[in-house]
Amino acid sequence: MARFVALLACALALLASSMASAAIVEHSFHVQNLTVRRLCNEQVITAVNGSLPGPTIRVQEGDILVVHVFNKSPYNITIHWHGIFQKLSGWADGPEYVTQCPIVPGNSYTYKFKITGQEGTLWWHAHSSWLRATVHGALIIRPKSGHSYPFPKPHKEVPILFETYKLKVVEGKTYMLRIINAALNNQLFFKIANHKLTVVAIDASFTEQYVTDVVVIAPGQTTDVLVTADQPVGSYYMAATPYASAANVSFDNTTTRGIIVYEGSTSANPLMPVLPASDDTLTAHKFYSNLTGLAGGPHWVPVPRQVDEHMFITFGINLAPCPLNQSLSASMNNVSFVLPSTSKLSMLQAFFYDVGGVYTTDFPNKPPVKFDYTNPNISLDQSLIFAPKATKVKTLKYNSTVEINHPIHIHGFNFHVLAQGFGNYDSVNDQGKFNFVNPQTRNTIAVPVGGWAVIRFQANNPGIWLVHCHLDVHLPWGLAMAFEVENGPTISSILPPPPADLPQC
Repeated sequence: MARFVALLACALALLASSMASAAIVEHSFHVQNLTVRRLCNEQVITAVNGSLPGPTIRVQEGDILVVHVFNKSPYNITIHWHGIFQKLSGWADGPEYVTQCPIVPGNSYTYKFKITGQEGTLWWHAHSSWLRATVHGALIIRPKSGHSYPFPKPHKEVPILFETYKLKVVEGKTYMLRIINAALNNQLFFKIANHKLTVVAIDASFTEQYVTDVVVIAPGQTTDVLVTADQPVGSYYMAATPYASAANVSFDNTTTRGIIVYEGSTSANPLMPVLPASDDTLTAHKFYSNLTGLAGGPHWVPVPRQVDEHMFITFGINLAPCPLNQSLSASMNNVSFVLPSTSKLSMLQAFFYDVGGVYTTDFPNKPPVKFDYTNPNISLDQSLIFAPKATKVKTLKYNSTVEINHPIHIHGFNFHVLAQGFGNYDSVNDQGKFNFVNPQTRNTIAVPVGGWAVIRFQANNPGIWLVHCHLDVHLPWGLAMAFEVENGPTISSILPPPPADLPQC
């Protein structure tokens, strides 16, 4: 115990020293209801600083970000910094009841964390209920002073969150579009009429340059593309339309449009791109599977080769095991996740103070029953349709390497995408498809109906980290779990104590 206290004191001193030497970027978020008028209809939404999307945060790698959140809305609120590693600052990650209790109406809280080992496009959003539909904004991380992009500097950088947007361009200049899918449910096809797009980064990780005429982007993902204004002077639509791989499931089939207008253009009729069909899985898979990481580039991390933990995770739509008024639920490995909202502690507080009764550490490494995972004809099998509700986590040793089949979004870590495919994953034959040389690196991945993906990451960040599908039903229905990453042996691998003003339950 004495050794732990001494290490913790050293860790705090090291953290304080690190913070003192970094530049501070400070913002204030005033969260409150706002009446907006769209398409002749008035609607009350919750927004930050009176705008949708909310403020764009711009920092450099190595900066300390400080955000004061004032909750003037009638709802509980937390803010998640999607894709930020939060190395030794898990208290600032944001998901309610996981790393903190919510900021209740009328209260405030200040998030403070250092941004290290990352650059590119990320975003922030509410992590309470469905509020992220309107409480969100871009988070842009530029290289440190004296460092450059691994590609020619663009003429201008533009964050795109699929609101209607008008971009004025100069013929011959190259622009970087920082595309963010902040939608609740829809994956999107994105195209610009008559223009090629060069992908240079995904989820704030650089890629080998990939030239395409269509980008596919899932909820929670970001994609940075270069586009050169090399077409005749005029105006061109950039458009996004849903990609939906599930049959017989309704979705919003609206096409969102922005406009690129060349300097000197007098065109009143922008050209519209030809968009893929909403169920064009071949186009989506081609895009996702052709992306590769920029091996040896800034912040590149080689694939860890020795695996300590193998997990096989299946997702399912279930019925809640309730004798009256049965309702739909969702599960991972037949466990439907429940937030500990009636507890007096968040999961991370329970981890730090070693308090039992908030969660259990018995999340299964594989489904309880082996079956044909991609066969839709067994979706009503009575032995599979009910999933127990529980708050279960998987415990990982510090620095252990984890390989998972079929994840979605993991807080606190990036992961290598080793392979993607369709049908039931074959742990013997499909390993021959693994890319160990330059796999893409992400924090969020989309898997189509009947598909699979294998990811690998190193658990080098102690704390409680949520794993979930990035759809609006993920937590209300239970499509989530969490990792409990144990403290490591050195001062740089121990979670510091919580901030004194951390919201209480």
